[in-house]
Amino acid sequence: MSKERLYLFDTTLRDGAQTTGVDFSLEDKRRLMRVLDQLGIDYIEGGYPGANETDTALFSARPELQCARFTAFGMTKRSGRSVSNDPGLQAVLQSAADSICLVAKASDYQVRVALGISNEENLGAVAQSVRAIVETQREAMIDCEHFFDGYKANPEYAIAVARTAYDSGARWVVLCDTNGGTLSHEIERIVGTVAKHVPGANLGIHTHNDTENAVANTLMAVRAGCRQIQGTLNGLGERCGNANLTSVIPTLLLKSEFADAFSTGITPERLRNLTHASRVLDEILNEAPDRHAPYVGESAFATKAGIHASALIKAPETYEHVPPESVGNERRILVSKQGGRSSMTAALERLGLPADKDDPRVHALLDEVKEREARGYSYEAAEASFELLARRSLASVPRFFSVESFRVTVERSRALNGNGNGNGSGSRSQATVTVSIAGDGEPVVSLGEGNGPVNALDSALRKDLGRYQKHIQNVELVDYKVRILTQTHKGGTDAVTRVLVESQDIGTGERWTTVGVSPNIIDASFEALLDGINYKLLRDGAPAG
Repeated sequence: MSKERLYLFDTTLRDGAQTTGVDFSLEDKRRLMRVLDQLGIDYIEGGYPGANETDTALFSARPELQCARFTAFGMTKRSGRSVSNDPGLQAVLQSAADSICLVAKASDYQVRVALGISNEENLGAVAQSVRAIVETQREAMIDCEHFFDGYKANPEYAIAVARTAYDSGARWVVLCDTNGGTLSHEIERIVGTVAKHVPGANLGIHTHNDTENAVANTLMAVRAGCRQIQGTLNGLGERCGNANLTSVIPTLLLKSEFADAFSTGITPERLRNLTHASRVLDEILNEAPDRHAPYVGESAFATKAGIHASALIKAPETYEHVPPESVGNERRILVSKQGGRSSMTAALERLGLPADKDDPRVHALLDEVKEREARGYSYEAAEASFELLARRSLASVPRFFSVESFRVTVERSRALNGNGNGNGSGSRSQATVTVSIAGDGEPVVSLGEGNGPVNALDSALRKDLGRYQKHIQNVELVDYKVRILTQTHKGGTDAVTRVLVESQDIGTGERWTTVGVSPNIIDASFEALLDGINYKLLRDGAPAG
């Protein structure tokens, strides 16, 4: 029996960016796009070109995506303007997007109060805007804002907006529960009615989570006919968030009611990247992952010692509704810490280091990772540090150089104010690093200055690495995140600190992230910097001493 295709639309970078406290940089967006593309998402909505510098830069060129269609968000043409004379719409039309999704009011109340135009003028704007997209040979979508509230008040008009978009050439007509107040039984009934006017193969669903029903509402919409599913990674979004794709996706793929009837672009192999994708987002946002998140949380498959743990070892399906490794997670039996080898071997395969899960080296590596995680390390976003750790355990990492010692000083004085030293704040950081290069003679002492202690250390470390200098001359530190992991009764000043450092080769554009952990923030930072340089030398195949 053939399955119907479902299309997954991720709007983390646009709708998710409206979350309080979230502000994605250009590189954050590009990195998340790569993660989402590797997962197998069909559409990635990058943002609103023309609305801000970040989104305009993002849409200046099409990224290299293997699976996803690069999608721009915008608005239908404004009242009193033609398509060609609407700067906002033109910015979207001139972007490097594969697909364009425009928001349109589907509630006659919103048309009257928010737009201040007639119902007929709104329909005309929808039709003209969709046709303008189609004329550029790109896929057009209309997000019908306030659709469900609009339908309840005036079903004929809400359907007219949806039908106008479809008749004008929209590939997708997306029904949006904008205030998140519609319940699941209402979603199913209304979508079922709309599907009589617009084919389900052209209907999408976009739900918000204000009643904690966004995931359930999405699934009910699929049952009623919608074939495009919009949502965000980890459920990001304004107010209470959007439908959480980290819950929707595995439910569609692993629960028989959906899996037997539908297919997506996410293969079982790609689904194993789900937990990794979720945690990469958390690290970008510098937030602790939700331990109790379904499917991807650290506690999603955790069981304490006792009768549950005993039963879990003998019959995992007793307490696990899906195999944890199917979503890239792992079983955690908190006393024995049994499990995790399948996830580890999958991670090793991604690095080109195939190993049997019963290989003693895999056991040793897993134990080391767990021991390090207990001390505060996290390798979900620090892929480069994990690769170094794995290769040291299973293969070999050459010894390029070793650091004999380092020292950092920070000076603050009135004399430094306004004299060109430091960053204008009246402070100056200097670092001294002593390095022994493998195969060479005397250690090399380098001095560096920077606008902070970490910048000074980075400058000193990369100042003179002898024959390895050519490999790192284009490397620069581009991001630096600090998280305080634990606090003590002394007030937190001696807390364990985790540092993530992102480095970039400005020649190739390649980026990599490394991690360091220590009660001393400078020591943690230096560990991450060292990993960053060693990773670059390893990737370049630099010769050992």
